[in-house]
Amino acid sequence: MAVAERFGTRWPPSRFFVAVLLVLLTDGGAAWKRAEGLSMGINYGQIADNLPSPARVSYLVRSMQVSKVKLYDADPYVLSAFVDTDVEFVVGIGNENVSAMVEPAAARAWVERHVQPYLPGTRITCITVGNEVLKGNDSALKASLLPAMQSVYQALTAVGLQGRVNVTTAHSLDIMGSTYPPSAGAFGPDAVPYLQPLLAFLSAARSPFLINCYPYFAYKADPGNVPLEYVLFQPDAAGVTDASTGLRYDNMLYAQVDSVYAAIQKLGHTDVDVKVSETGWPSRGDPDEAGATPEYARTYIGNLLQRIEMGQGTPMRPSAPVDVYVFALFNENLKPGPASERNYGLLYPDGTPVYDVGLRGYLPPMDYSQGTREGVRFFVFISLVAIVSITLSLS
Repeated sequence: MAVAERFGTRWPPSRFFVAVLLVLLTDGGAAWKRAEGLSMGINYGQIADNLPSPARVSYLVRSMQVSKVKLYDADPYVLSAFVDTDVEFVVGIGNENVSAMVEPAAARAWVERHVQPYLPGTRITCITVGNEVLKGNDSALKASLLPAMQSVYQALTAVGLQGRVNVTTAHSLDIMGSTYPPSAGAFGPDAVPYLQPLLAFLSAARSPFLINCYPYFAYKADPGNVPLEYVLFQPDAAGVTDASTGLRYDNMLYAQVDSVYAAIQKLGHTDVDVKVSETGWPSRGDPDEAGATPEYARTYIGNLLQRIEMGQGTPMRPSAPVDVYVFALFNENLKPGPASERNYGLLYPDGTPVYDVGLRGYLPPMDYSQGTREGVRFFVFISLVAIVSITLSLS
Protein backbone atom coordinates (compact mmCIF):
# COMPACT_ATOMS: atom_id res chain seq x y z
CA MET A 1 0.00 0.00 0.00
CA ALA A 2 1.34 3.45 -0.92
CA VAL A 3 2.15 5.81 1.89
CA ALA A 4 -0.43 8.34 0.71
CA GLU A 5 -3.16 5.67 0.71
CA ARG A 6 -2.37 4.69 4.30
CA PHE A 7 -3.14 8.23 5.35
CA GLY A 8 -6.51 8.18 3.62
CA THR A 9 -5.63 10.46 0.71
CA ARG A 10 -5.59 10.03 -3.05
CA TRP A 11 -2.76 12.48 -3.56
CA PRO A 12 0.21 11.29 -5.56
CA PRO A 13 3.17 10.47 -3.31
CA SER A 14 5.08 13.53 -4.47
CA ARG A 15 2.30 15.95 -3.51
CA PHE A 16 1.73 14.17 -0.22
CA PHE A 17 5.34 14.53 0.89
CA VAL A 18 5.52 18.13 -0.33
CA ALA A 19 2.51 18.90 1.87
CA VAL A 20 4.14 17.24 4.85
CA LEU A 21 7.31 19.18 4.15
CA LEU A 22 5.45 22.50 4.10
CA VAL A 23 3.70 21.75 7.37
CA LEU A 24 6.91 20.81 9.13
CA LEU A 25 8.70 23.91 7.90
CA THR A 26 6.10 26.28 9.36
CA ASP A 27 5.91 27.47 12.94
CA GLY A 28 2.51 25.95 13.56
CA GLY A 29 3.64 22.46 12.69
CA ALA A 30 7.28 22.43 13.67
CA ALA A 31 8.02 18.91 14.81
CA TRP A 32 10.10 19.99 17.75
CA LYS A 33 7.92 22.80 19.03
CA ARG A 34 5.75 21.79 21.98
CA ALA A 35 2.55 23.44 23.11
CA GLU A 36 3.54 23.02 26.73
CA GLY A 37 6.32 21.26 28.57
CA LEU A 38 6.65 19.41 31.81
CA SER A 39 6.67 21.66 34.83
CA MET A 40 9.80 19.87 35.99
CA GLY A 41 13.16 21.55 35.80
CA ILE A 42 16.51 19.93 35.19
CA ASN A 43 20.03 20.79 36.37
CA TYR A 44 22.43 20.94 33.45
CA GLY A 45 25.86 20.44 34.96
CA GLN A 46 28.93 20.31 32.75
CA ILE A 47 31.76 18.93 34.88
CA ALA A 48 32.66 16.39 32.20
CA ASP A 49 34.78 16.04 29.09
CA ASN A 50 32.41 13.90 27.04
CA LEU A 51 29.14 15.85 26.89
CA PRO A 52 27.36 16.74 23.64
CA SER A 53 27.48 20.30 22.39
CA PRO A 54 24.95 22.81 23.75
CA ALA A 55 23.30 22.94 20.33
CA ARG A 56 22.56 19.22 20.48
CA VAL A 57 21.51 19.46 24.12
CA SER A 58 19.05 22.20 23.19
CA TYR A 59 17.30 19.85 20.80
CA LEU A 60 17.44 17.01 23.33
CA VAL A 61 15.93 19.03 26.18
CA ARG A 62 13.12 20.35 24.01
CA SER A 63 12.33 16.92 22.63
CA MET A 64 12.03 15.71 26.25
CA GLN A 65 9.53 18.56 26.82
CA VAL A 66 11.47 19.84 29.81
CA SER A 67 10.41 23.43 30.42
CA LYS A 68 13.07 24.70 32.85
CA VAL A 69 16.86 24.38 32.96
CA LYS A 70 19.22 25.41 35.74
CA LEU A 71 22.87 26.19 35.07
CA TYR A 72 25.70 26.69 37.51
CA ASP A 73 27.15 29.46 35.37
CA ALA A 74 25.96 31.57 32.44
CA ASP A 75 27.52 29.60 29.60
CA PRO A 76 27.09 31.75 26.47
CA TYR A 77 27.03 28.72 24.18
CA VAL A 78 24.16 27.19 26.14
CA LEU A 79 22.19 30.43 26.32
CA SER A 80 22.68 31.02 22.59
CA ALA A 81 21.57 27.48 21.78
CA PHE A 82 18.21 28.08 23.46
CA VAL A 83 17.31 31.33 21.68
CA ASP A 84 13.66 31.46 20.57
CA THR A 85 12.61 28.49 22.68
CA ASP A 86 10.12 28.28 25.54
CA VAL A 87 12.67 26.92 28.00
CA GLU A 88 13.17 29.02 31.15
CA PHE A 89 16.70 29.41 32.51
CA VAL A 90 18.24 29.84 35.92
CA VAL A 91 21.81 31.05 35.49
CA GLY A 92 24.44 31.07 38.20
CA ILE A 93 27.32 33.08 39.58
CA GLY A 94 29.92 30.65 40.93
CA ASN A 95 31.13 30.81 44.52
CA GLU A 96 34.52 31.95 43.28
CA ASN A 97 32.93 35.12 41.90
CA VAL A 98 30.52 35.97 44.72
CA SER A 99 32.86 38.30 46.62
CA ALA A 100 33.60 40.29 43.47
CA MET A 101 29.89 40.90 42.95
CA VAL A 102 29.76 43.02 46.10
CA GLU A 103 31.13 45.85 43.98
CA PRO A 104 28.21 47.44 42.08
CA ALA A 105 30.34 48.01 38.99
CA ALA A 106 31.31 44.33 38.84
CA ALA A 107 27.71 43.23 39.28
CA ARG A 108 26.58 45.64 36.58
CA ALA A 109 29.26 44.36 34.21
CA TRP A 110 28.25 40.76 34.89
CA VAL A 111 24.58 41.46 34.15
CA GLU A 112 25.44 43.41 31.01
CA ARG A 113 27.65 40.58 29.76
CA HIS A 114 25.84 37.42 30.87
CA VAL A 115 22.15 38.32 31.03
CA GLN A 116 21.13 41.43 29.11
CA PRO A 117 22.43 40.35 25.66
CA TYR A 118 20.38 37.14 25.71
CA LEU A 119 17.04 38.66 26.63
CA PRO A 120 14.35 38.33 25.47
CA GLY A 121 15.49 35.66 23.02
CA THR A 122 16.56 33.28 25.78
CA ARG A 123 14.19 33.19 28.74
CA ILE A 124 16.47 33.91 31.69
CA THR A 125 14.19 34.20 34.73
CA CYS A 126 16.52 33.82 37.71
CA ILE A 127 20.11 34.34 38.85
CA THR A 128 21.60 32.29 41.67
CA VAL A 129 24.42 34.06 43.46
CA GLY A 130 26.55 31.20 44.74
CA ASN A 131 25.63 27.63 45.60
CA GLU A 132 25.50 26.28 49.16
CA VAL A 133 27.65 29.16 50.41
CA LEU A 134 26.35 28.96 53.98
CA LYS A 135 27.32 25.28 54.20
CA GLY A 136 31.02 26.07 54.03
CA ASN A 137 33.51 27.47 56.51
CA ASP A 138 34.50 30.60 54.62
CA SER A 139 33.19 33.37 56.86
CA ALA A 140 34.28 36.10 54.45
CA LEU A 141 32.36 34.45 51.62
CA LYS A 142 29.29 34.09 53.81
CA ALA A 143 29.47 37.76 54.74
CA SER A 144 29.69 38.69 51.04
CA LEU A 145 26.66 36.68 49.99
CA LEU A 146 23.84 39.12 50.73
CA PRO A 147 25.72 42.25 49.59
CA ALA A 148 26.52 40.44 46.34
CA MET A 149 22.86 39.52 45.85
CA GLN A 150 21.86 43.12 46.51
CA SER A 151 24.39 44.42 43.99
CA VAL A 152 23.17 42.02 41.32
CA TYR A 153 19.58 43.05 42.00
CA GLN A 154 20.53 46.72 41.73
CA ALA A 155 22.29 45.98 38.45
CA LEU A 156 19.13 44.37 37.10
CA THR A 157 17.11 47.35 38.26
CA ALA A 158 19.47 49.73 36.49
CA VAL A 159 18.72 48.06 33.15
CA GLY A 160 15.01 47.60 33.81
CA LEU A 161 15.06 43.85 34.44
CA GLN A 162 13.85 43.80 38.04
CA GLY A 163 10.66 41.78 38.27
CA ARG A 164 11.61 39.85 35.13
CA VAL A 165 14.73 38.20 36.55
CA ASN A 166 14.83 37.03 40.17
CA VAL A 167 17.94 37.07 42.34
CA THR A 168 18.48 34.37 44.95
CA THR A 169 20.97 31.73 46.12
CA ALA A 170 20.76 27.96 46.59
CA HIS A 171 21.19 26.38 50.03
CA SER A 172 22.15 22.95 51.28
CA LEU A 173 19.74 21.28 53.68
CA ASP A 174 22.70 21.29 56.06
CA ILE A 175 21.74 24.84 57.06
CA MET A 176 18.86 23.28 58.99
CA GLY A 177 19.29 22.68 62.70
CA SER A 178 16.10 20.60 62.83
CA THR A 179 13.89 19.02 60.16
CA TYR A 180 11.75 16.59 62.17
CA PRO A 181 8.91 16.80 62.66
CA PRO A 182 8.38 19.28 59.81
CA SER A 183 6.57 21.78 62.03
CA ALA A 184 9.68 21.92 64.24
CA GLY A 185 11.89 22.86 61.30
CA ALA A 186 14.47 25.45 62.27
CA PHE A 187 17.66 26.84 60.80
CA GLY A 188 20.91 26.10 62.57
CA PRO A 189 22.11 28.84 64.92
CA ASP A 190 25.20 29.51 62.80
CA ALA A 191 23.05 30.16 59.73
CA VAL A 192 20.40 32.40 61.30
CA PRO A 193 22.48 35.62 61.37
CA TYR A 194 22.93 35.32 57.60
CA LEU A 195 19.44 34.07 56.79
CA GLN A 196 17.47 36.66 58.73
CA PRO A 197 18.50 39.61 56.50
CA LEU A 198 18.65 37.37 53.42
CA LEU A 199 14.99 36.44 53.87
CA ALA A 200 14.10 40.11 54.21
CA PHE A 201 15.81 40.70 50.86
CA LEU A 202 14.00 37.78 49.19
CA SER A 203 10.69 39.02 50.54
CA ALA A 204 11.22 42.56 49.27
CA ALA A 205 12.49 41.35 45.88
CA ARG A 206 9.76 38.68 45.62
CA SER A 207 12.38 36.04 44.97
CA PRO A 208 12.23 32.36 46.00
CA PHE A 209 14.23 30.51 48.64
CA LEU A 210 16.12 27.67 46.94
CA ILE A 211 16.96 24.48 48.82
CA ASN A 212 18.89 21.39 47.67
CA CYS A 213 17.08 18.36 49.13
CA TYR A 214 18.36 14.79 48.85
CA PRO A 215 16.39 12.15 50.75
CA TYR A 216 19.04 9.77 49.41
CA PHE A 217 21.56 11.26 51.83
CA ALA A 218 19.34 10.38 54.79
CA TYR A 219 18.94 6.81 53.56
CA LYS A 220 22.65 6.44 52.78
CA ALA A 221 23.59 7.61 56.28
CA ASP A 222 21.25 5.20 58.09
CA PRO A 223 19.75 2.56 55.78
CA GLY A 224 18.79 0.35 58.69
CA ASN A 225 16.43 2.91 60.20
CA VAL A 226 15.27 5.13 57.34
CA PRO A 227 12.38 3.39 55.53
CA LEU A 228 13.25 2.98 51.88
CA GLU A 229 9.59 3.23 50.83
CA TYR A 230 9.34 6.62 52.53
CA VAL A 231 12.30 8.14 50.69
CA LEU A 232 11.27 6.63 47.33
CA PHE A 233 7.69 8.00 47.25
CA GLN A 234 6.36 4.45 47.29
CA PRO A 235 2.56 4.17 47.66
CA ASP A 236 2.93 1.55 50.40
CA ALA A 237 5.07 3.82 52.59
CA ALA A 238 3.83 3.97 56.16
CA GLY A 239 4.78 7.63 56.29
CA VAL A 240 4.88 9.84 59.36
CA THR A 241 2.36 12.11 61.05
CA ASP A 242 3.40 15.44 62.53
CA ALA A 243 1.86 15.35 66.00
CA SER A 244 1.81 19.14 66.26
CA THR A 245 -0.16 19.73 63.07
CA GLY A 246 -1.81 16.38 62.41
CA LEU A 247 -0.42 16.48 58.87
CA ARG A 248 0.62 13.15 57.36
CA TYR A 249 3.69 12.81 55.17
CA ASP A 250 4.04 9.90 52.77
CA ASN A 251 7.49 10.91 51.51
CA MET A 252 10.61 12.51 52.93
CA LEU A 253 11.11 15.19 50.27
CA TYR A 254 7.85 16.96 51.09
CA ALA A 255 8.62 16.69 54.80
CA GLN A 256 11.97 18.36 54.17
CA VAL A 257 10.38 21.15 52.15
CA ASP A 258 7.79 21.82 54.86
CA SER A 259 10.51 21.89 57.50
CA VAL A 260 12.13 24.70 55.52
CA TYR A 261 8.80 26.55 55.36
CA ALA A 262 8.51 26.18 59.13
CA ALA A 263 12.04 27.50 59.63
CA ILE A 264 11.34 30.50 57.41
CA GLN A 265 8.15 31.22 59.33
CA LYS A 266 10.07 31.15 62.60
CA LEU A 267 12.15 34.03 61.24
CA GLY A 268 9.00 36.02 60.55
CA HIS A 269 8.22 35.29 56.90
CA THR A 270 5.26 33.60 55.26
CA ASP A 271 5.67 35.39 51.94
CA VAL A 272 8.74 33.59 50.57
CA ASP A 273 8.21 30.57 48.32
CA VAL A 274 10.45 27.52 48.67
CA LYS A 275 11.71 25.81 45.52
CA VAL A 276 13.72 22.59 45.32
CA SER A 277 16.78 23.61 43.33
CA GLU A 278 18.29 20.12 43.39
CA THR A 279 17.06 16.63 44.14
CA GLY A 280 18.07 13.31 42.69
CA TRP A 281 19.26 9.78 43.26
CA PRO A 282 22.51 8.19 42.06
CA SER A 283 22.34 5.14 39.83
CA ARG A 284 25.74 3.91 40.95
CA GLY A 285 28.06 4.41 43.90
CA ASP A 286 30.96 3.04 45.87
CA PRO A 287 30.48 -0.20 47.84
CA ASP A 288 29.75 1.75 51.02
CA GLU A 289 27.10 3.96 49.38
CA ALA A 290 23.88 2.18 50.26
CA GLY A 291 21.01 2.44 47.80
CA ALA A 292 22.96 3.82 44.84
CA THR A 293 21.39 1.59 42.20
CA PRO A 294 19.59 2.22 38.90
CA GLU A 295 16.49 0.50 40.27
CA TYR A 296 16.18 2.89 43.22
CA ALA A 297 17.09 5.89 41.07
CA ARG A 298 14.38 4.97 38.58
CA THR A 299 11.84 4.55 41.36
CA TYR A 300 12.69 7.86 43.05
CA ILE A 301 12.74 9.97 39.90
CA GLY A 302 9.77 8.17 38.32
CA ASN A 303 7.57 8.63 41.38
CA LEU A 304 8.74 12.24 41.76
CA LEU A 305 7.78 13.00 38.15
CA GLN A 306 4.32 11.60 38.80
CA ARG A 307 3.91 14.00 41.74
CA ILE A 308 5.09 16.89 39.59
CA GLU A 309 2.65 16.03 36.81
CA MET A 310 -0.16 15.93 39.37
CA GLY A 311 0.70 19.47 40.45
CA GLN A 312 0.77 18.26 44.03
CA GLY A 313 1.69 20.53 46.93
CA THR A 314 3.11 19.66 50.32
CA PRO A 315 0.85 18.98 53.32
CA MET A 316 1.55 22.49 54.67
CA ARG A 317 0.86 24.11 51.29
CA PRO A 318 -1.37 21.69 49.39
CA SER A 319 -2.54 24.26 46.83
CA ALA A 320 0.99 25.30 45.81
CA PRO A 321 2.66 22.75 43.48
CA VAL A 322 6.23 21.97 44.46
CA ASP A 323 8.69 23.52 42.02
CA VAL A 324 11.49 20.99 41.49
CA TYR A 325 14.76 20.89 39.54
CA VAL A 326 15.97 17.32 39.13
CA PHE A 327 19.68 16.66 39.43
CA ALA A 328 20.90 16.03 36.80
CA LEU A 329 20.59 15.86 33.03
CA PHE A 330 23.83 13.95 32.40
CA ASN A 331 26.29 11.83 34.32
CA GLU A 332 29.38 14.03 34.84
CA ASN A 333 32.58 12.01 34.65
CA LEU A 334 34.93 14.65 36.09
CA LYS A 335 33.09 15.41 39.31
CA PRO A 336 35.26 14.74 42.37
CA GLY A 337 34.22 12.71 45.37
CA PRO A 338 32.60 9.29 45.68
CA ALA A 339 31.34 7.40 42.65
CA SER A 340 27.77 8.51 43.30
CA GLU A 341 28.74 12.11 42.46
CA ARG A 342 29.42 11.07 38.87
CA ASN A 343 26.20 9.09 38.49
CA TYR A 344 23.21 11.32 39.17
CA GLY A 345 22.36 11.81 35.51
CA LEU A 346 19.14 10.78 33.85
CA LEU A 347 21.13 10.32 30.65
CA TYR A 348 24.49 9.11 29.46
CA PRO A 349 26.46 11.63 27.38
CA ASP A 350 25.25 9.94 24.18
CA GLY A 351 21.66 10.78 25.10
CA THR A 352 20.56 7.27 26.03
CA PRO A 353 18.73 6.90 29.37
CA VAL A 354 20.58 5.57 32.39
CA TYR A 355 17.20 4.16 33.44
CA ASP A 356 13.71 4.47 32.03
CA VAL A 357 11.31 6.94 33.65
CA GLY A 358 9.26 7.60 30.53
CA LEU A 359 11.11 10.72 29.37
CA ARG A 360 11.72 10.40 25.66
CA GLY A 361 14.22 12.62 23.94
CA TYR A 362 16.29 12.76 20.79
CA LEU A 363 19.94 13.79 20.60
CA PRO A 364 20.75 14.69 16.99
CA PRO A 365 23.93 13.14 15.60
CA MET A 366 25.45 16.51 14.67
CA ASP A 367 24.92 20.25 15.05
CA TYR A 368 22.60 22.19 12.79
CA SER A 369 23.03 25.98 12.96
CA GLN A 370 23.83 25.82 16.66
CA GLY A 371 20.51 24.22 17.50
CA THR A 372 18.41 27.13 16.27
CA ARG A 373 15.00 26.90 14.66
CA GLU A 374 16.52 27.27 11.21
CA GLY A 375 18.92 24.44 11.94
CA VAL A 376 16.16 22.07 12.96
CA ARG A 377 14.17 23.01 9.89
CA PHE A 378 17.20 22.35 7.73
CA PHE A 379 17.52 18.90 9.29
CA VAL A 380 13.83 18.20 8.61
CA PHE A 381 14.13 19.61 5.09
CA ILE A 382 17.08 17.43 4.13
CA SER A 383 15.44 14.34 5.62
CA LEU A 384 12.16 14.85 3.78
CA VAL A 385 13.82 15.77 0.51
CA ALA A 386 15.58 12.42 0.67
CA ILE A 387 12.26 10.67 1.31
CA VAL A 388 10.58 12.51 -1.57
CA SER A 389 13.40 11.62 -3.92
CA ILE A 390 13.19 7.94 -3.04
CA THR A 391 9.40 7.96 -3.36
CA LEU A 392 9.46 9.63 -6.77
CA SER A 393 12.00 7.14 -8.01
CA LEU A 394 9.69 4.30 -7.00
CA SER A 395 6.45 5.80 -8.37
